[in-house]
Amino acid sequence: MLVTIVTTWFPTAARPAVGPFVLRDARAIAATSGSRVRVVHLIPPSDLAADGGAARIAVPVRAQSALPAAREGTGADEGSIEVLRIPFAPQDPRTWAGARAPLAAALRGSDAVHSMAISSLLALRMVQVPAPWVHTEHWSALTTPASAPAHLRAAIPVFRRLLRRPDTVTAVCEFLAAPIRAERGPRPVAVVPCIVDPVPLTPRRDRSDGTLRLVSTGALIERKDPLVAVRVVAELARRGVDARLDWLGDGPLRSATEEEARALGIADRITLRGQVAADEVLRTVAEGTDLFFGPTRADNFFVGAAEALVAGRPVVLGATGGQGEYVDPAVGELVGVQDPRAYADAIQRVDAATRDLSSEQISETIGERFSTPVVGAQYREVLEETCERGSGPRVWTGRA
Repeated sequence: MLVTIVTTWFPTAARPAVGPFVLRDARAIAATSGSRVRVVHLIPPSDLAADGGAARIAVPVRAQSALPAAREGTGADEGSIEVLRIPFAPQDPRTWAGARAPLAAALRGSDAVHSMAISSLLALRMVQVPAPWVHTEHWSALTTPASAPAHLRAAIPVFRRLLRRPDTVTAVCEFLAAPIRAERGPRPVAVVPCIVDPVPLTPRRDRSDGTLRLVSTGALIERKDPLVAVRVVAELARRGVDARLDWLGDGPLRSATEEEARALGIADRITLRGQVAADEVLRTVAEGTDLFFGPTRADNFFVGAAEALVAGRPVVLGATGGQGEYVDPAVGELVGVQDPRAYADAIQRVDAATRDLSSEQISETIGERFSTPVVGAQYREVLEETCERGSGPRVWTGRA
Protein backbone atom coordinates (compact mmCIF):
# COMPACT_ATOMS: atom_id res chain seq x y z
CA MET A 1 0.00 0.00 0.00
CA LEU A 2 1.48 3.34 -1.06
CA VAL A 3 0.32 6.66 0.40
CA THR A 4 1.64 9.69 -1.47
CA ILE A 5 1.66 12.90 0.55
CA VAL A 6 1.64 16.12 -1.48
CA THR A 7 2.55 19.30 0.35
CA THR A 8 3.84 22.83 -0.14
CA TRP A 9 4.84 23.00 3.53
CA PHE A 10 7.74 20.82 4.58
CA PRO A 11 10.90 21.55 6.60
CA THR A 12 14.28 21.70 4.94
CA ALA A 13 17.76 22.06 6.33
CA ALA A 14 17.72 25.70 5.23
CA ARG A 15 14.23 26.41 6.60
CA PRO A 16 13.47 23.88 9.37
CA ALA A 17 10.54 25.90 10.78
CA VAL A 18 8.39 25.53 7.64
CA GLY A 19 5.79 22.80 8.14
CA PRO A 20 7.35 20.59 10.83
CA PHE A 21 3.82 19.39 11.63
CA VAL A 22 3.59 17.94 8.11
CA LEU A 23 6.76 15.94 8.73
CA ARG A 24 5.34 14.71 12.04
CA ASP A 25 2.09 13.65 10.32
CA ALA A 26 4.00 11.85 7.55
CA ARG A 27 6.03 9.97 10.13
CA ALA A 28 2.89 9.07 12.10
CA ILE A 29 1.17 7.67 9.01
CA ALA A 30 4.26 5.69 8.06
CA ALA A 31 4.76 4.36 11.58
CA THR A 32 1.18 3.32 12.31
CA SER A 33 -0.55 2.51 9.02
CA GLY A 34 1.57 -0.42 7.92
CA SER A 35 1.94 1.25 4.54
CA ARG A 36 4.73 2.81 2.55
CA VAL A 37 4.69 6.60 2.58
CA ARG A 38 6.40 8.97 0.18
CA VAL A 39 6.28 12.76 0.16
CA VAL A 40 6.05 15.06 -2.83
CA HIS A 41 7.37 18.40 -1.62
CA LEU A 42 6.28 21.25 -3.89
CA ILE A 43 9.19 23.48 -3.01
CA PRO A 44 9.90 27.06 -4.13
CA PRO A 45 12.92 27.05 -6.46
CA SER A 46 14.82 29.46 -4.21
CA ASP A 47 14.32 27.16 -1.21
CA LEU A 48 15.47 24.15 -3.23
CA ALA A 49 18.65 25.99 -4.22
CA ALA A 50 19.29 27.12 -0.64
CA ASP A 51 18.89 23.53 0.56
CA GLY A 52 21.47 22.11 -1.82
CA GLY A 53 19.33 21.35 -4.86
CA ALA A 54 18.81 17.61 -4.31
CA ALA A 55 15.69 16.39 -6.13
CA ARG A 56 15.30 13.40 -3.84
CA ILE A 57 16.11 12.99 -0.17
CA ALA A 58 15.07 10.57 2.53
CA VAL A 59 14.00 11.29 6.08
CA PRO A 60 13.86 8.67 8.84
CA VAL A 61 10.43 7.43 9.90
CA ARG A 62 11.44 7.53 13.54
CA ALA A 63 13.49 10.44 14.84
CA GLN A 64 14.12 11.98 18.22
CA SER A 65 14.26 15.43 16.65
CA ALA A 66 11.41 17.24 14.93
CA LEU A 67 13.90 18.48 12.33
CA PRO A 68 14.16 16.87 8.89
CA ALA A 69 17.38 14.89 9.57
CA ALA A 70 17.47 14.32 5.83
CA ARG A 71 19.97 12.50 3.72
CA GLU A 72 20.33 12.78 -0.03
CA GLY A 73 19.38 9.71 -1.96
CA THR A 74 17.40 8.23 -4.83
CA GLY A 75 15.09 6.14 -2.74
CA ALA A 76 14.04 5.14 0.75
CA ASP A 77 14.53 1.99 2.77
CA GLU A 78 12.02 0.51 5.20
CA GLY A 79 13.08 2.93 7.92
CA SER A 80 12.77 6.10 5.90
CA ILE A 81 10.40 8.20 3.83
CA GLU A 82 11.36 9.21 0.31
CA VAL A 83 10.89 12.91 -0.40
CA LEU A 84 10.64 13.97 -4.05
CA ARG A 85 11.14 17.72 -4.43
CA ILE A 86 9.42 19.44 -7.36
CA PRO A 87 10.05 23.17 -7.95
CA PHE A 88 6.73 24.98 -7.50
CA ALA A 89 5.68 28.26 -5.94
CA PRO A 90 1.94 28.94 -5.57
CA GLN A 91 2.49 32.68 -5.91
CA ASP A 92 4.59 32.32 -9.09
CA PRO A 93 2.62 30.97 -12.10
CA ARG A 94 5.88 30.67 -14.03
CA THR A 95 6.65 27.57 -11.97
CA TRP A 96 3.32 25.86 -12.58
CA ALA A 97 3.81 24.46 -16.09
CA GLY A 98 7.10 22.83 -15.18
CA ALA A 99 5.59 21.14 -12.12
CA ARG A 100 2.62 19.56 -13.87
CA ALA A 101 4.25 16.55 -15.56
CA PRO A 102 6.51 15.51 -12.66
CA LEU A 103 3.63 15.85 -10.20
CA ALA A 104 1.36 13.67 -12.35
CA ALA A 105 4.16 11.10 -12.66
CA ALA A 106 4.74 11.14 -8.91
CA LEU A 107 1.08 10.32 -8.23
CA ARG A 108 0.98 7.28 -10.51
CA GLY A 109 0.88 4.02 -8.61
CA SER A 110 -0.49 5.59 -5.43
CA ASP A 111 -3.14 3.69 -3.51
CA ALA A 112 -4.07 6.89 -1.67
CA VAL A 113 -3.14 10.56 -2.06
CA HIS A 114 -2.93 12.73 1.05
CA SER A 115 -2.44 16.44 0.42
CA MET A 116 -1.50 18.77 3.26
CA ALA A 117 -1.81 22.59 3.33
CA ILE A 118 -4.30 24.48 1.24
CA SER A 119 -1.75 25.82 -1.26
CA SER A 120 -1.07 22.21 -2.29
CA LEU A 121 -4.58 22.14 -3.76
CA LEU A 122 -3.54 24.73 -6.33
CA ALA A 123 -0.97 22.33 -7.74
CA LEU A 124 -3.37 19.39 -7.67
CA ARG A 125 -5.79 21.37 -9.84
CA MET A 126 -3.33 20.79 -12.68
CA VAL A 127 -3.46 16.99 -12.61
CA GLN A 128 -5.82 14.06 -12.31
CA VAL A 129 -5.66 12.59 -8.82
CA PRO A 130 -5.60 8.84 -9.54
CA ALA A 131 -6.52 7.44 -6.12
CA PRO A 132 -8.76 8.09 -3.11
CA TRP A 133 -7.83 11.53 -1.82
CA VAL A 134 -7.55 12.89 1.73
CA HIS A 135 -6.63 16.48 2.42
CA THR A 136 -5.42 17.87 5.79
CA GLU A 137 -5.91 21.58 6.51
CA HIS A 138 -4.38 24.04 9.00
CA TRP A 139 -4.90 27.51 7.49
CA SER A 140 -6.08 30.06 10.05
CA ALA A 141 -7.52 32.38 7.38
CA LEU A 142 -10.39 29.94 6.87
CA THR A 143 -11.60 30.66 10.40
CA THR A 144 -10.42 34.25 10.83
CA PRO A 145 -9.99 35.90 7.40
CA ALA A 146 -8.79 39.15 8.96
CA SER A 147 -5.68 37.33 10.17
CA ALA A 148 -4.50 36.71 6.59
CA PRO A 149 -2.19 39.14 4.79
CA ALA A 150 -4.19 41.70 2.84
CA HIS A 151 -3.07 40.36 -0.55
CA LEU A 152 -4.50 36.90 0.27
CA ARG A 153 -7.89 37.88 1.64
CA ALA A 154 -9.49 38.29 -1.77
CA ALA A 155 -8.39 34.76 -2.68
CA ILE A 156 -9.93 33.05 0.36
CA PRO A 157 -13.22 32.18 -1.45
CA VAL A 158 -11.18 30.52 -4.23
CA PHE A 159 -9.22 28.45 -1.73
CA ARG A 160 -12.41 27.49 0.09
CA ARG A 161 -13.89 26.10 -3.13
CA LEU A 162 -10.79 23.98 -3.66
CA LEU A 163 -11.68 22.16 -0.44
CA ARG A 164 -14.66 20.60 -2.25
CA ARG A 165 -12.43 18.40 -4.43
CA PRO A 166 -10.83 15.85 -2.04
CA ASP A 167 -12.83 12.81 -1.01
CA THR A 168 -12.21 13.58 2.69
CA VAL A 169 -10.86 16.65 4.45
CA THR A 170 -9.38 16.61 7.93
CA ALA A 171 -9.03 19.68 10.14
CA VAL A 172 -6.84 20.03 13.21
CA CYS A 173 -9.72 21.15 15.46
CA GLU A 174 -13.50 21.60 15.49
CA PHE A 175 -13.00 25.36 15.23
CA LEU A 176 -11.48 24.87 11.77
CA ALA A 177 -13.75 22.00 10.80
CA ALA A 178 -16.87 24.23 11.01
CA PRO A 179 -16.15 26.48 7.98
CA ILE A 180 -14.84 23.49 6.03
CA ARG A 181 -18.10 21.61 6.65
CA ALA A 182 -20.04 24.68 5.56
CA GLU A 183 -18.13 24.63 2.27
CA ARG A 184 -18.26 20.87 1.66
CA GLY A 185 -21.83 20.18 2.72
CA PRO A 186 -22.44 16.45 3.33
CA ARG A 187 -19.00 15.33 2.11
CA PRO A 188 -16.78 13.88 4.86
CA VAL A 189 -14.85 16.16 7.20
CA ALA A 190 -12.94 14.68 10.16
CA VAL A 191 -10.97 16.20 13.02
CA VAL A 192 -7.41 14.91 13.48
CA PRO A 193 -5.29 17.06 15.82
CA CYS A 194 -1.69 18.13 15.49
CA ILE A 195 0.91 15.82 16.99
CA VAL A 196 2.33 16.78 20.37
CA ASP A 197 4.24 13.89 21.84
CA PRO A 198 4.81 13.45 25.57
CA VAL A 199 8.27 14.54 26.75
CA PRO A 200 10.32 13.78 29.86
CA LEU A 201 8.99 16.13 32.51
CA THR A 202 11.18 18.65 34.30
CA PRO A 203 10.18 19.79 37.81
CA ARG A 204 8.93 23.34 37.99
CA ARG A 205 11.21 26.08 39.31
CA ASP A 206 11.10 26.98 42.98
CA ARG A 207 10.69 30.68 42.08
CA SER A 208 13.13 31.71 44.80
CA ASP A 209 14.58 34.40 42.52
CA GLY A 210 11.24 36.24 42.63
CA THR A 211 10.83 36.41 38.86
CA LEU A 212 7.95 35.29 36.65
CA ARG A 213 9.43 33.77 33.52
CA LEU A 214 7.13 33.78 30.51
CA VAL A 215 7.78 32.20 27.14
CA SER A 216 6.02 32.51 23.80
CA THR A 217 6.64 30.83 20.46
CA GLY A 218 5.72 31.74 16.92
CA ALA A 219 6.46 34.23 14.20
CA LEU A 220 6.69 37.92 15.04
CA ILE A 221 3.60 38.80 13.01
CA GLU A 222 0.36 40.67 13.64
CA ARG A 223 -1.63 37.48 14.21
CA LYS A 224 0.66 36.46 17.09
CA ASP A 225 0.58 40.06 18.45
CA PRO A 226 4.06 40.45 19.97
CA LEU A 227 3.39 44.18 20.55
CA VAL A 228 0.58 43.30 22.97
CA ALA A 229 2.93 40.80 24.61
CA VAL A 230 5.43 43.59 25.30
CA ARG A 231 2.68 45.82 26.70
CA VAL A 232 1.55 43.02 28.99
CA VAL A 233 5.04 42.65 30.42
CA ALA A 234 5.11 46.42 30.97
CA GLU A 235 1.75 46.24 32.74
CA LEU A 236 2.97 43.42 34.98
CA ALA A 237 6.11 45.41 35.81
CA ARG A 238 3.94 48.42 36.67
CA ARG A 239 2.10 46.17 39.14
CA GLY A 240 5.37 45.16 40.77
CA VAL A 241 5.64 41.73 39.09
CA ASP A 242 9.22 40.97 38.02
CA ALA A 243 8.12 39.41 34.71
CA ARG A 244 10.50 38.40 31.88
CA LEU A 245 9.43 37.25 28.41
CA ASP A 246 11.46 34.96 26.15
CA TRP A 247 10.01 34.94 22.58
CA LEU A 248 11.15 32.11 20.31
CA GLY A 249 10.55 33.01 16.68
CA ASP A 250 11.23 35.75 14.19
CA GLY A 251 9.40 37.83 11.63
CA PRO A 252 8.61 41.24 10.17
CA LEU A 253 7.56 42.78 13.52
CA ARG A 254 10.93 42.19 15.17
CA SER A 255 12.07 45.82 14.91
CA ALA A 256 8.69 47.16 16.00
CA THR A 257 8.69 44.78 18.98
CA GLU A 258 12.14 45.91 20.05
CA GLU A 259 11.16 49.57 19.65
CA GLU A 260 8.02 49.06 21.75
CA ALA A 261 10.04 47.45 24.53
CA ARG A 262 12.51 50.33 24.53
CA ALA A 263 9.73 52.93 24.50
CA LEU A 264 8.10 51.30 27.53
CA GLY A 265 11.41 51.04 29.36
CA ILE A 266 11.41 47.25 29.58
CA ALA A 267 13.93 46.27 26.91
CA ASP A 268 15.86 44.32 29.56
CA ARG A 269 12.77 42.21 30.26
CA ILE A 270 12.18 41.08 26.64
CA THR A 271 14.41 38.56 24.83
CA LEU A 272 13.75 37.87 21.14
CA ARG A 273 15.62 34.66 20.44
CA GLY A 274 14.79 34.37 16.73
CA GLN A 275 14.30 31.01 15.04
CA VAL A 276 15.50 28.12 17.15
CA ALA A 277 15.38 24.39 16.61
CA ALA A 278 12.36 22.49 17.88
CA ASP A 279 14.46 20.70 20.48
CA GLU A 280 15.65 24.04 21.82
CA VAL A 281 12.04 25.26 22.08
CA LEU A 282 11.14 22.27 24.23
CA ARG A 283 14.25 22.73 26.36
CA THR A 284 13.46 26.40 26.96
CA VAL A 285 9.88 25.64 27.95
CA ALA A 286 10.96 22.86 30.30
CA GLU A 287 13.92 24.53 31.97
CA GLY A 288 13.23 28.24 32.03
CA THR A 289 9.50 28.81 31.97
CA ASP A 290 6.90 29.39 34.65
CA LEU A 291 4.02 30.09 32.27
CA PHE A 292 3.47 29.98 28.52
CA PHE A 293 1.98 33.25 27.24
CA GLY A 294 0.51 33.47 23.73
CA PRO A 295 -1.60 36.59 23.05
CA THR A 296 -2.63 35.26 19.64
CA ARG A 297 -5.37 36.96 17.67
CA ALA A 298 -6.18 33.69 15.90
CA ASP A 299 -4.82 30.14 15.89
CA ASN A 300 -6.41 26.92 14.82
CA PHE A 301 -4.48 24.57 17.10
CA PHE A 302 -1.55 26.54 18.59
CA VAL A 303 1.00 23.77 18.78
CA GLY A 304 3.33 25.77 21.05
CA ALA A 305 0.66 26.08 23.72
CA ALA A 306 -0.16 22.37 23.59
CA GLU A 307 3.56 21.58 23.82
CA ALA A 308 3.82 23.74 26.93
CA LEU A 309 0.93 21.96 28.61
CA VAL A 310 2.34 18.55 27.72
CA ALA A 311 5.65 19.72 29.22
CA GLY A 312 3.82 20.63 32.43
CA ARG A 313 3.54 24.42 32.22
CA PRO A 314 0.33 26.49 32.58
CA VAL A 315 -0.84 28.78 29.77
CA VAL A 316 -2.54 32.10 29.11
CA LEU A 317 -3.66 32.48 25.50
CA GLY A 318 -5.81 34.50 23.18
CA ALA A 319 -9.29 33.02 22.98
CA THR A 320 -9.84 32.91 19.21
CA GLY A 321 -8.99 29.45 17.94
CA GLY A 322 -9.08 25.76 18.69
CA GLN A 323 -6.95 26.01 21.84
CA GLY A 324 -10.13 26.16 23.90
CA GLU A 325 -10.72 22.54 22.90
CA TYR A 326 -7.79 21.30 24.96
CA VAL A 327 -6.95 23.92 27.62
CA ASP A 328 -8.30 22.79 31.00
CA PRO A 329 -9.46 25.84 33.02
CA ALA A 330 -7.53 24.45 35.99
CA VAL A 331 -4.22 25.07 34.20
CA GLY A 332 -4.91 27.89 31.78
CA GLU A 333 -7.04 30.81 30.77
CA LEU A 334 -8.21 32.24 27.44
CA VAL A 335 -8.51 36.00 26.99
CA GLY A 336 -11.04 37.36 24.52
CA VAL A 337 -9.70 40.90 24.08
CA GLN A 338 -6.27 42.19 23.04
CA ASP A 339 -6.02 44.30 26.19
CA PRO A 340 -2.76 44.29 28.19
CA ARG A 341 -4.64 44.70 31.47
CA ALA A 342 -6.89 41.73 30.73
CA TYR A 343 -3.91 39.54 29.89
CA ALA A 344 -1.99 40.73 32.95
CA ASP A 345 -5.00 39.88 35.13
CA ALA A 346 -5.21 36.40 33.60
CA ILE A 347 -1.49 35.76 34.02
CA GLN A 348 -1.63 36.70 37.69
CA ARG A 349 -4.71 34.53 38.27
CA VAL A 350 -3.27 31.48 36.50
CA ASP A 351 0.12 31.89 38.16
CA ALA A 352 -1.49 32.02 41.60
CA ALA A 353 -3.82 29.09 40.90
CA THR A 354 -1.13 26.80 39.47
CA ARG A 355 1.89 27.75 41.57
CA ASP A 356 1.67 24.56 43.62
CA LEU A 357 0.80 22.18 40.78
CA SER A 358 3.50 19.79 39.62
CA SER A 359 4.58 19.29 36.03
CA GLU A 360 2.85 15.90 36.12
CA GLN A 361 -0.48 17.35 37.25
CA ILE A 362 -0.46 19.94 34.47
CA SER A 363 0.69 17.49 31.78
CA GLU A 364 -2.00 14.99 32.72
CA THR A 365 -4.70 17.41 31.56
CA ILE A 366 -3.72 16.45 27.99
CA GLY A 367 -1.96 13.12 28.48
CA GLU A 368 -1.22 11.20 25.28
CA ARG A 369 -4.24 12.20 23.21
CA PHE A 370 -2.05 14.14 20.75
CA SER A 371 0.74 11.56 20.65
CA THR A 372 2.10 10.04 17.44
CA PRO A 373 0.45 6.61 17.95
CA VAL A 374 -2.95 8.14 18.70
CA VAL A 375 -2.91 10.64 15.82
CA GLY A 376 -1.41 8.07 13.45
CA ALA A 377 -4.26 5.69 14.25
CA GLN A 378 -6.77 8.44 13.51
CA TYR A 379 -5.16 9.09 10.13
CA ARG A 380 -5.17 5.38 9.40
CA GLU A 381 -8.91 5.26 10.10
CA VAL A 382 -9.57 8.24 7.84
CA LEU A 383 -7.49 6.78 5.00
CA GLU A 384 -9.12 3.38 5.42
CA GLU A 385 -12.65 4.81 5.30
CA THR A 386 -11.80 7.01 2.32
CA CYS A 387 -10.33 4.12 0.37
CA GLU A 388 -13.28 1.89 1.20
CA ARG A 389 -15.59 4.47 -0.33
CA GLY A 390 -13.44 4.37 -3.50
CA SER A 391 -13.98 2.10 -6.47
CA GLY A 392 -12.28 -0.96 -7.93
CA PRO A 393 -9.02 -2.20 -6.46
CA ARG A 394 -8.22 1.00 -4.55
CA VAL A 395 -9.30 -0.40 -1.21
CA TRP A 396 -7.19 0.21 1.88
CA THR A 397 -5.34 -2.94 2.91
CA GLY A 398 -2.86 -1.51 5.44
CA ARG A 399 -0.07 -3.41 3.63
CA ALA A 400 2.88 -2.01 1.71
